Amino acid sequence: MATPYPFTAVVGQDDLRLALLLNAVSPAVGGVLVRGEKGTAKSTAVRALSALLPDVDVVAGCRFSCAPGAPDPQCPDGPHEVGPGVQRAARMVELPVGASEDRLVGALDIERALAEGVKAFEPGLLADAHRGILYVDEVNLLHDHLVDLLLDAAAMGASYVEREGVSVRHAARFLLVGTMNPEEGELRPQLLDRFGLTVEVAASREPEQRVQVVKRRLAYDDDPEGFTAQWADEERDVRERIVAARALLPHVRLGDGPLTQIAATCAAFEVDGMRADIVMARTATALAAWAGRTEVLAEDVRQAALLALPHRRRRNPFDAPGLDEDRLDETLDEFGPDEDPDPDPDGDGPDGGGPDGGGLPPQDGPAPQDGAPEESPDAAPPEVPASGGGREQQAVSAGEPFRTKMLSVPGLGEGAAGRRSRARTEHGRTTGARRPRGALTKLHLAATVQAAAPHQRARGRSGRGLVVRRDDLRQATREGREGNLVLFVVDASGSMAARQRMGAVKGAVLSLLLDAYQRRDKVGLVTFRGTGAEVALPPTSSVDAAAARLESLPTGGRTPLAAGLLKAHEVLRVERLRDPARRPLMVVVTDGRATGGPEPVELAGRAAGLHAAEGTAAVVVDCESGMVRLGLAGRLAGQLGGSAVTLDELRADAIAGLVKDVQGMQHTSRRAA
Repeated sequence: MATPYPFTAVVGQDDLRLALLLNAVSPAVGGVLVRGEKGTAKSTAVRALSALLPDVDVVAGCRFSCAPGAPDPQCPDGPHEVGPGVQRAARMVELPVGASEDRLVGALDIERALAEGVKAFEPGLLADAHRGILYVDEVNLLHDHLVDLLLDAAAMGASYVEREGVSVRHAARFLLVGTMNPEEGELRPQLLDRFGLTVEVAASREPEQRVQVVKRRLAYDDDPEGFTAQWADEERDVRERIVAARALLPHVRLGDGPLTQIAATCAAFEVDGMRADIVMARTATALAAWAGRTEVLAEDVRQAALLALPHRRRRNPFDAPGLDEDRLDETLDEFGPDEDPDPDPDGDGPDGGGPDGGGLPPQDGPAPQDGAPEESPDAAPPEVPASGGGREQQAVSAGEPFRTKMLSVPGLGEGAAGRRSRARTEHGRTTGARRPRGALTKLHLAATVQAAAPHQRARGRSGRGLVVRRDDLRQATREGREGNLVLFVVDASGSMAARQRMGAVKGAVLSLLLDAYQRRDKVGLVTFRGTGAEVALPPTSSVDAAAARLESLPTGGRTPLAAGLLKAHEVLRVERLRDPARRPLMVVVTDGRATGGPEPVELAGRAAGLHAAEGTAAVVVDCESGMVRLGLAGRLAGQLGGSAVTLDELRADAIAGLVKDVQGMQHTSRRAA
């Protein structure tokens, strides 16, 4: 087994280390979600924590790590008698992104359950992680149904496995730690809320600190055991401090004053529900125990807010995470004791020099310079020369997003779980049965009985039980929803550059991006203007990145529509090779004009024909405005084999009879033709 990197040797990342240590002191805090760019020691710190956790006593031979002094009365390996056990190190179990449901929660032997009535259960990762750490790297890429199972078990302290009336329950209390890179996509807000604490990490910009990181890492890679031995004393000190803090935790008093500050802070920042108040209370108590105190102070409440609230304030994926520290201090002062000497007369907040404290850095951007002119929202954007002819305008802000009509890909797919188009999935309504391909996961009981019934006499059935063979088992086929690749092809040419018009267009695309986030799609962005097209954002699960690219998108120049469609064709061709199961939906946002180069209209028609020949589902958002309409976007939609909707029709509360999926829109287009 590889020697883990020492926890105390991690350079910087004070908030990350503190959050992990607080959960080691009090697992009831609810785990940690670590957000940050790649290469910031997220995984290294989490894996290093396992070496600091105290050993656990378990019942000998129990696969579910029951405590010998208080064994679980419902343990599948039980019942156990109270008595001495064996001691082992606390485990750190990693949940791979591609794990199956059975690998996470365990699996029942359905064949033995039906034929013998025996609950033959193979434990999963939740059982392995009981009384230890469950680590999920790239938790934002985990399938939704696995995240739901994971967080339910973390909240209830138990895991339930049920198959056709046969159920097994076992204890599953663990320290849940997830890491993620926000560039690869966000977790849904309701799932973010289930993590107790969150930490934003970033690589240091200080050369001295970066040098120290490189030195330590190279030393560890050259001699892991020798490097770890150098930090043995520091590791032992932290381990002993965790044990002492755990012992002190039941004696820590959370008075009415700090409790009022907690409630006032959660109310001031308008967090939903009461989970934030409870997590803050537990975190503040753990902070006091970690500091060796039996009384919770205002500084504990402040640090708890910095760790527990930032991720609970996000209402949609385009909100920036973070907390206004000035407002936090004002709230704490307002609801603090009347006469409380200022422990920090300089107003700098808690010390951030080590794992004992330190707040998150301010999330707000730099303040405007004195004397800098403020831009009027109604002022026209300045123009600069465009490389492709005409004048290029600076980016304008997007209009207010709105709820859009649902657009879906026709047919039945088999892509990643999501919420957009119909697909064969492991979860959803049962539509039929088939022979299992590999391990049986979802039994179709009626089909299994029907397959086994004709053979009972030949198999010598004599009792009441049904004689079932593996060949009789039938897998339930289910229909649910899948996520798609939504590729936006946005016209940024001069014909779209009118300020109010482009703001409305960006607002519509932003609304579609929000819809894609909620339906668990991947998104990509292609823009065309001037003399060509470019991939502004390769397909990704991060709608934040797409929204940021959209916001900074300049406009102006000619309209190379053919170039935009060809670029989109190339992007989709590559994505089909990478992820052939994920079906694409192309959304072209344009007024339909094509200019620049020889025969631009004919070239655009040919490029559209490429998409139609491959059966790519397409929607054209018609951005044409004014009294006289040329209908060019509708013509383009016909060439793509899709249909066109106007910006007004895109709204969910618009025309009641608007078709909801691409197949319906294609039918409407053919009838209109």
